[in-house]
Amino acid sequence: MSASRFIKCVTVGDGAVGKTCLLISYTSNTFPTDYVPTVFDNFSANVVVNGATVNLGLWDTAGQEDYNRLRPLSYRGADVFILAFSLISKASYENVSKKWIPELKHYAPGVPIVLVGTKLDLRDDKQFFIDHPGAVPITTAQGEELRKLIGAPAYIECSSKTQQLVHAECEGSFRCSHQSRPSTTQAKEKEEQSTKGLFYIVIVTGVRSLCVTHVPFLSSHCSLRSLI
Repeated sequence: MSASRFIKCVTVGDGAVGKTCLLISYTSNTFPTDYVPTVFDNFSANVVVNGATVNLGLWDTAGQEDYNRLRPLSYRGADVFILAFSLISKASYENVSKKWIPELKHYAPGVPIVLVGTKLDLRDDKQFFIDHPGAVPITTAQGEELRKLIGAPAYIECSSKTQQLVHAECEGSFRCSHQSRPSTTQAKEKEEQSTKGLFYIVIVTGVRSLCVTHVPFLSSHCSLRSLI
């Protein structure tokens, strides 16, 4: 089935926060074990909304400073950004507002942003912090505070390794893009209205339900539905 619409979603964030792992986990349900710094790469996934197939283009970028000049080339035509930081790295958390928001506002003003905290599985891993005494965990409250600070419509925490809420993150970015675009025809208005207030989340066995609040276009109690 051919897609009726294409949405370009670009991931940004510090190097080694797990951007590539997140996209690979979403598109292939596998977790890569070796870290290879990304220059540019892209993935593609089809999702079905109200019977219509939408192609979600996922663009991966390099967070290292060496690519500061090259990276913005991938921002052109972006419908939504996934801005990722690691839940076990205070530096990556602080760089969201110090580095990434200024960059996105400069090169892609007005494009919606989904804030994502990665490596959720390690935040409660006591052994990890014993082995890495310099690591500082970021709480959900801190993530929500950052979301408000940068004006992002959504904040999600996930783990690519366990796939905990990975699909929520990618499909949440699709929803932000979908709702941010004004409709130009009656048909589009009807489509937008029919999806308003829905937030699709794939629930992994053993994961408690997640309710996303403080998101303008979402209902206070999220609808749970698998797009897979």
